Amino acid sequence: MPTQPLFLVFAVVGGVLAGGLISWLIFSKILKSRKENILSEAVKEGETIKEKKVLQAKEKFLEMKAQHESEVRDRNKKIQQSEDRIKSRERELSQQVENNKRRDKEVEQQKENLTRLQEASQRKQAELEKANAKAVTMLEELSKMSADQARAQLLEQLKEDARAKASQQIQSILDEAKVKANQEAKKIVIQTIQRVAVEHSIENSVSVFNIENDEIKGRIIGREGRNIRALEAATGVEIIVDDTPEAIVLSCFDPVRREIARLSLHQLVTDGRIHPARIEEIVAKVRKNIEEEIMEVGKRTCIDLGIHNVHSELMRMVGRMKYRSSYGQNLLQHSREVANMCATMASELGLNPKIAKRAGLLHDIGKVPDDESELPHALLGMKLAEKYGEKPEVCNAIGAHHDEIEMKSLIAPIVQVCDAVSGARPGARREVVEAYIQRLRDLENLALEYPGVSKSFAIQAGRELRVMVESEKVSDEKADQLALDIAAKIEKEMTYPGQVRVTVIREKRATGLAK
Repeated sequence: MPTQPLFLVFAVVGGVLAGGLISWLIFSKILKSRKENILSEAVKEGETIKEKKVLQAKEKFLEMKAQHESEVRDRNKKIQQSEDRIKSRERELSQQVENNKRRDKEVEQQKENLTRLQEASQRKQAELEKANAKAVTMLEELSKMSADQARAQLLEQLKEDARAKASQQIQSILDEAKVKANQEAKKIVIQTIQRVAVEHSIENSVSVFNIENDEIKGRIIGREGRNIRALEAATGVEIIVDDTPEAIVLSCFDPVRREIARLSLHQLVTDGRIHPARIEEIVAKVRKNIEEEIMEVGKRTCIDLGIHNVHSELMRMVGRMKYRSSYGQNLLQHSREVANMCATMASELGLNPKIAKRAGLLHDIGKVPDDESELPHALLGMKLAEKYGEKPEVCNAIGAHHDEIEMKSLIAPIVQVCDAVSGARPGARREVVEAYIQRLRDLENLALEYPGVSKSFAIQAGRELRVMVESEKVSDEKADQLALDIAAKIEKEMTYPGQVRVTVIREKRATGLAK
């Protein structure tokens, strides 16, 4: 009984194993069949891809081959062209070599001819020198004068003739220029001066402050002089309190500071409270008012002249001109006068009057800078105008009105001329009497240095120099040349306003005595 179930178990297990083995064999055959199918399909597909790649490679090869052949043809063509050019150049060089050889032969021939000519010329020169020596010897024997003496006399005579002809030519040119230009120039200048009318004021370095009585002097001085010291320290002005009745003298080279001191004194005396703290307060307030007034004067001046878009700093400098003077001429009035004359003259000449008026107003701003500078006022004014955006024509006119730089526009000479006219007219400026007298003496002595001058007189306030010459020593031609020489020396050595006319007078007098 126990063996029967065990047998059954083995039988079942064996049946299961036999069925699995049979199934595995069947499955194995199926996998093998499918594997062979897949391999065959892969082989076919590989063959197809291989054929395609081979075809593509062949096409690419053919394309590259065609391109290579085209490049080779182009390269060969270029090489052929280069060879043709080289051959052509070689032919040209050969031709040039032949030409050079031919020219060398011609040059050698010309050298030989030139050598023969030089030898012939040297022989002729030697013959001429011998003949010249004989002629000189004969002339010296006849004239009883050496060759050097004759040459010196001839040169002197030629110089005299050249001077006479030059003087005549110069006089002719001057007369012709005067005929053509004098009338029109006079017309323009006269019209310009006549159409400009401004007030003229004289500024000094001293101002006088009038007081009602001398008791106020003590209050201004203060205890142990503390008030006057505080006032001088605050304003920078020397206050002179002396025995002059009802007057206090304010001395300072700066008119702005003098005006601040004068107005401060006026307010202090009117208010009655005079002590150091009050003095500093009043001076600060007056200084602020003066600065505002300077700005207002500059703005009003620009508006009156029709000048627009002026930088505020330039406008302030224009206002500061009110308190500056040059040789006694108020700088603001001078600048207004120059501006109006520049506009008038520019209009007469067909130029832009607005630019000319602007340059005329600003031409002296270099005289009123905030900081002292070593530059001439014309160059300093030009730099200030450039700094604040003025046009190049205006800047050049400012810098060139005293010939510090080259003039680059027609506005520059107009400003220069109008500045000279404004400063040189009678009554515009004043000079120290001693300097004025010394200038006239130097002017007369300058003319006396020339030979043949007997007397010289400076007349018309130094505007004309009359020179008397001796008729025996100075001829008419030499008189013309002498006038030009003296004028040139005055321009070179002297400084003077306006212009100086030089008049040379030559007078021949014959005296007879009847008995």
